[in-house]
This record gives sequence, C-alpha cells and structure tokens, in this order.
Amino acid sequence: MELHHVFHHYLAVSLTLRAALAPCTYWWWGLACLTLVRLVLAASIPLSPDEAYYRIWALAPAGGYLDHPPMVAVWARVGMLLAGDTALGVRLLGPVSTCLASVLIVQSAWCWLQGQVTPEQVRAGGLRAGLLFNGTLSVGLGTLVMTPDTPLLFFMALLLWGLVRACIGGQRRMWLLAGLAAGLGFDSKYTMLLPLAGLGLWLLATKEGRSWLRTPWPYCAAGLALVCTVPVIWWNAEHAWASFAKQGGRVGDWNPAHALAFMGELLGGQVGLASPLVFVFFVGSVWLLWRQRSSFAILLLCMVALPAAVFAQHALGARVQANWPVVLYPILALAAAQVAWPWWRSAGFVGIGLAGVVGVQAAFMPLRLSPHLDMTLRQMGGWPDFARSVSARVPEGAPLVADEYGLASELAFYAPERVVLGAEPRWRLFSLPHPACGTQAYLVLSHKRAGPPDDHLFEVLEALPEQARMRGGIVADTYALFHVRLRCPVPGQVYGAALLPGRGR
Repeated sequence: MELHHVFHHYLAVSLTLRAALAPCTYWWWGLACLTLVRLVLAASIPLSPDEAYYRIWALAPAGGYLDHPPMVAVWARVGMLLAGDTALGVRLLGPVSTCLASVLIVQSAWCWLQGQVTPEQVRAGGLRAGLLFNGTLSVGLGTLVMTPDTPLLFFMALLLWGLVRACIGGQRRMWLLAGLAAGLGFDSKYTMLLPLAGLGLWLLATKEGRSWLRTPWPYCAAGLALVCTVPVIWWNAEHAWASFAKQGGRVGDWNPAHALAFMGELLGGQVGLASPLVFVFFVGSVWLLWRQRSSFAILLLCMVALPAAVFAQHALGARVQANWPVVLYPILALAAAQVAWPWWRSAGFVGIGLAGVVGVQAAFMPLRLSPHLDMTLRQMGGWPDFARSVSARVPEGAPLVADEYGLASELAFYAPERVVLGAEPRWRLFSLPHPACGTQAYLVLSHKRAGPPDDHLFEVLEALPEQARMRGGIVADTYALFHVRLRCPVPGQVYGAALLPGRGR
C-alpha cells in the first residue's frame, strides 16, 4: 500500500514538474528555430549600403570611424572569419548575439522576480520579457542586417544581467561584468552613455545606490569600462576628434518651430520600431516601475527615464532618429516581465510576424511594390545585377569610382572583379591605399544626388548611358555613368580617395 502511495506521489510530482518546465522547453526550441530562420533570411538578403560600408570597416580595422565606434566592424569581421566574405558572414553575429541577448534577458527576469511571485509567475515573467524583446521590429529586423545597434543590444542585455546578479543575486563580482559590458557597449554606439548616466544617477541619488558606493565594486567596474573605451578615445585624439565631433555636433541642432513635428516623429517612430502592441507593454512597464519602491525597479526606471528625457528634450528643437531609443529596449523588455496582461503572447508573435513579412519581402520580393512603399527595394534591391551591369559597360580592367560611401562599398562587394575607388573626404580617415593623381576611372553617380560630378574631384572625359538598379522589373534607382580622370586639389594626392577592398583581394 505504501509503495502504491509512493508511486502515485512520484507520478504527481513528475507531471507537475513536466507541466512547469514544458513552456520553457518550447521557448528554447522556439528561440532556436527563430534564430535559424533569421540566419536563412540574413544569407538571402543583399547587403544594404550601410552594411557594405561596415564590411569595409571590418577589412580596415581601426580604433574608431567617422560615424560610429568600431564594434560593428568587429562583429562583421568575426562573422566573415566564420562564414566568409559573404552577406551571411557580415551578418552572422546578428541572429546569434540576439539569441544570446534573449537568454540573458529571460534569466535576468527570473533572477529579479524570484521570491516576489510564485514560481509559475517567475517562469512566465521571464518568457514574457524574452518574447517581447524579440517582438520588437527593431530587434527582428536588426537581426537581418548588421548595424551598430546589433552589438549595442547584446551588451545592453549583458549589462542588465550583470546588474541583476549583483544587486538582486548578491554576486558582487558581477559588477565587473557590468563594467565590461558598459565599456564594450560604448565601443558599439555612443548612446550607451545615456542608460549608464541613469545608472550613475541611481548610485548617487538612492540609499541603496550610495551603499554600493561604499564598496570598491562600482569603481572597479567604472575603471574596467574606461579601459575598454581607450581605443575609441585614442583614435579620436589621433583624428581631430572626428567621430565625437560628428555625433556630438547633433547636440547643437535647434529648430523649435518644428518641435511638435519632431516630437510626433519620435513617438511614432517608437510605436513602429517597438511594434504597436509591444509598445503598449513597454509603456505599462514604465508605469509599474514608477509605482514600485524596490531598489532594482528604481534602478531600471532611472536607466529609462534619464535617456527618455534627453531624447524628448532633443526633439523639442531637432529630429531624433527613430533608432536612437532602441538602446532602451532590453531594459523595457526586462521591466515588462512584471506586466502580466494575458495577451503578451499575441503582442510578441505579431511583432515577430511583422518583422518576418519585411524580411521575406527583402529576400524574395513576393509583393511587387514601388520603391516609395518598399524600403527594402530602395535599400537592398538589385545590387548584384546592377554591379554586373555596370562592369559590363566599362572596359575590362578599368576601375570604378563613386563619391557616395554606400554606393562605393556596394560596388566593392558585388563587383569583385573590378578595382573600386571611394572618393569623398571620409576615406582620408581609413588606412587604405590611395590612387595616383590622374587615374582614369568610371564614375557611378546616383541621380538622387543633386548636380553634375564634382569638378574639384573629377575631370569628365565622356558621358555614358545611364544605368538602372532594379529588381523584378521595378526600378529602385537610376545612375549616371561617366569616364573621368581623378584630380588632385591637394598637390600630389587625390583628395579623400581610397582603394576599397573587394572580395578575394
């Protein structure tokens, strides 16, 4: 009889554990399948101009670049070492790092909620945070293209994981991991400074934060973060602070007459990039953080509120790019672990589905839309065929040149049999070979650019028939083609021109 009771007790416990763990098992399998689908799409979509430009960064390593810090180049270079000089290679770490970031956010939520709610609610809260994070359009599309936001989001998730382990889990050494993530996040994008400023505010303004300041751990973390930023600071010091000036110069933008429009763009951009339903959860998560009095909730609120205030202030006089607040999405997803609205699965899956529709359209173009409606056509459509068409129009062995960094980078990737020159001032900051004065080449010039070829850079020898970049019979853009000779405004050197690395060279 006792054996019978033991068997039934064991069976009941087994079924309870299986029921509790089953959703988590499905979650991990679902995340793995989602990552695989993202990798397939990433391999199928042509590189965008910015991605082709970041590929040049990866092949010309430096401590910094004009537009951003160097981590996106590191991300692309590691992927290219693993998957070759291909579109998948450039993007490989996007889906992989997003998968890892999702795991970190789920585990951070579990650690945070432990002891506050029931085990079932802890499990559901972690899965909710991970699903909503993946349900944002910025994350869904950001896994398919390589941008500085890709490593930024990973290091933001790693920072949160370190902080929750230190502040909730009592593992003080995790401050060092948080410091490492903070420094590498700065090496990804300068907007990392904003949530870090919120962290600093929490340390100074709250009792719990000041108690940490009486220990060595936050100072060690800050020192480690500073060490990680040295290459970026050093590069800027060696290049007249070019990157800091370019990004910091936006602070001086001021056009208050358009403040209402800018604020509307900021709000609308976030509704779109977060996806509408996930955005509602993010708003609810901030409301719950505001109502709570727990130390970690206040920390998260500071890391969201201070950057949000900066973005709102900037929008009063200048345009805020829609992707700037994306740095806050891992924090908001973690905070949304407490928003137990029953339709969280619908919110997450709708966002993933929207990103999938855009990804499939970019990869396979099932819908024939005009470039005014199809952003993927404008940015990515037809580059391989266009590069081959241009190459066929010019004599064998003649180099191509473009005065747009994205166009030049696309030609360098998709016309590997050609020598491709970039000709604009930014190329002076790269450690790349420079062409000789008087070099003859064929200039590819987008019709979106106003005016004829720059006569300071080029002497036009001949105009050739225009070329069209199209996909599926729909024209994405048209380009003029000129036979030119490179001038030398600076005696002995072509101004801002460089030989771009092609595939196989």
